[in-house]
Amino acid sequence: MSAAEKIQQHPVFVQAQNKASLYVNQLDKELNKYPVLNTLEQRTQIPKAYAVIGGIFLIVILHSFNALAQPVSNLVGWGLPAYLSFKAIESPSPHDDVQWLTYWVVFGFFNFLESFALSVVLYYVPWYFAFKSAFIVWLQLPAFRGAQTIYFSALKPILLNLSSQNRSVAPVTTTTSEHQE
Repeated sequence: MSAAEKIQQHPVFVQAQNKASLYVNQLDKELNKYPVLNTLEQRTQIPKAYAVIGGIFLIVILHSFNALAQPVSNLVGWGLPAYLSFKAIESPSPHDDVQWLTYWVVFGFFNFLESFALSVVLYYVPWYFAFKSAFIVWLQLPAFRGAQTIYFSALKPILLNLSSQNRSVAPVTTTTSEHQE
C-alpha cells in the first residue's frame, strides 16, 4: 500500500473529507438561489460551489499582490452591486431597491471618508484592501444586512442632524424688481 493510499484511508483524512463535502453541499444549496450561478454551472460544467470557492481563492491571491489589491477591492465594491442594482430596478419588488439604495449610500460615504485618510490607513494597516473587501461583502449580503446596520446606527442620525441644521439656516430668497428685466 502506497503512502498516498494510507493517507486517504486514515480516519482523520476521511473525517475531514466528509466534513468538507458537507460544507460544499450546503454552499451548493445556498447558491441555487442565484440564477446567474445556475446558468454559469450549466454552461461551464463546473459546479457552482467550486466556482465560488475558486473565485474567493482568486480574490485572496490577488489581494496578496499589493498592486492588484485596490482594483480588486473596487471591483468587489462596484461590479456585483451595479449588476444587482440593475436587477433590483427591473424587479417589481421594492425590497431589493431599498437594499441596494442603502448599500450605495453607505458605500459612497465610506469611499468619501476613505479618500481623506487612505495614505495614512495604508501605512498603518497591512492588508487594508483585503479587510475593505470583506467589509464590502458584509455590506452587500442580505443575510448580514450590513449596509442597513451601518445606515441606521451611524449614517441616518448624522444625515438627519445635518438636514435639520440646513433647514434652520437656509437663506430665504425673494424676487425683487431690481433683478427682473
